[in-house]
Amino acid sequence: MEKVDHIGIAVKNLGEQVTYYTETLGLKLLKIEEVPSQQVRVAFIDAGNVKLELLEPMSEESAIYKHIEKRGEGIQHVAFGVTGIRERMQELRGKGVRILSEEPSPGAGGAEVAFLHPKDSFGVLYELCDKSGKGDK
Repeated sequence: MEKVDHIGIAVKNLGEQVTYYTETLGLKLLKIEEVPSQQVRVAFIDAGNVKLELLEPMSEESAIYKHIEKRGEGIQHVAFGVTGIRERMQELRGKGVRILSEEPSPGAGGAEVAFLHPKDSFGVLYELCDKSGKGDK
């Protein structure tokens, strides 16, 4: 793990939340995009030393929708920046950590992402986020 890349925050209304973070807190909106593979709209907020990733579900099938229904809005995951995501996934599997998918998925900003099972991480959902464009293919 190289660094905390971002903190994912589940939200019901992206526009309302972006307004809060930018106008009330004075943080900078970097971009908004849709991530069809995750069924979410995403807004990245620059919080100085880390980005905040606001995640709004695009459908009831989205993991974010299910998260909000079960736990409400709030922090959903912490993402670690990595390079060589497939290698990191294999390394963690070798240490007994369950990964929620066999292969990385397309994530926001062109990243490849994979999530660690929260039961193996003391209740925290961690994301591996590879923005190198290589991903050990």
